Amino acid sequence: MNLERLVPMQPVSDLEAAVAFYDKLGFRVEQRDDGLGWARLRCGRHELMLDRSISLHPGIPRTAVLYLYPEDIVEFHRQARANGLDAPDLETTFYGMTEFRIEDPDGNRLWIGQDRRGPGQG
Repeated sequence: MNLERLVPMQPVSDLEAAVAFYDKLGFRVEQRDDGLGWARLRCGRHELMLDRSISLHPGIPRTAVLYLYPEDIVEFHRQARANGLDAPDLETTFYGMTEFRIEDPDGNRLWIGQDRRGPGQG
């Protein structure tokens, strides 16, 4: 059995704020239903759904983590800051990634990185 695709669904409490946040990371709305509090976003060939109905405990921070792999981490980081996101400085991890970490308005964690090891060093 094979999967054709995998689309993460993030719990959100405020759809408008969440859409605005992900727009700053390059995601564009493909479908949206404000009555249901749901939206499907796309960045390149990747999709993400935002859904108000799955936020069972709206008063607590979320615990979901997405790891995003941009083509150029330096440019992606620069653009995130230029779009007004409070992105910390880039770091190189012990596992060979250059990355930064941020949270969306609902506390969902985003780790954004690029493998900086050379070919054959992974």
